[in-house]
Amino acid sequence: MTALAEMRGEIIGVVLAGGLARRMGGGDKTLTTLAGRPILAHILERLRSQVDGLILNANGDLARFASFGVPVCADEAPDHPGPLAGVLAGMTWAARHRPAATHILTAPGDAPFPPADLAARLATPIAAGRADLTCAMSDGRRHPVIGLWPVALASDLRAALIDEGVRKVDIWTGRYRCEPVSFDIDLVDPFFNINTVDDLARAEAALRERRAPKMA
Repeated sequence: MTALAEMRGEIIGVVLAGGLARRMGGGDKTLTTLAGRPILAHILERLRSQVDGLILNANGDLARFASFGVPVCADEAPDHPGPLAGVLAGMTWAARHRPAATHILTAPGDAPFPPADLAARLATPIAAGRADLTCAMSDGRRHPVIGLWPVALASDLRAALIDEGVRKVDIWTGRYRCEPVSFDIDLVDPFFNINTVDDLARAEAALRERRAPKMA
C-alpha cells in the first residue's frame, strides 16, 4: 500500500497565489506567461494527478482566474498576513467543501516545476507516524510553504494567525513534528520560483531543454 493510500483520506491541492510580484512590475506572477501558458497552468498540470482536487488561494477580483476551472478561495485573515493565511484558507475550504479531506498540499503560484511525486513523498513520513506535517527541501534548504498539512489543525492555525499574530511559517510548524523531505535537483531546482524577468528566462530555458529530443 502506498503512503497516499495509507493516509485514508482525500488530499486537496492548494496553489498559493497571493504575491504582488513587485519585482516583475506588479500583478499576478502566477498569470505570467511561461512557454506560451500562464505559470499557473503549468503548476495545475503537474499537481492534478497527485491530489483529489485543486483550489487556488488568491485575493482581489477572483474572476480573473475563472478560465482555469478551479475553485478560488480568498484569505479569511485580514490584511493579507502572508502564506500562513493561504494555508488557513485552504484548510477552511477543504473542511467546508470536501469533508473527506484530511490534508492539503500547498505549492506557491510562482514555482512552475513541482515534482511529479511531491504528494507521495511528502505523505510518507506522515503515513509512517513519525510526522504531523511535512515540508519540501532541496539543496539543503527548506521550503516551508510547500508542504502537506492536516486539515484538523485549522483551528490551531487560526488562533495562531489571528489571535497571536504569528506570521512566520517556521514558527508555527515548529510547534508540531514537521519533517523536511529532500528532493533532488535535475535541470533546475524543482522549487525554483520566478521573481524576476531573468528568472522567467531561466525557466523558459529549462523547459526547452526538458523538451529537447534525447540523443541516442
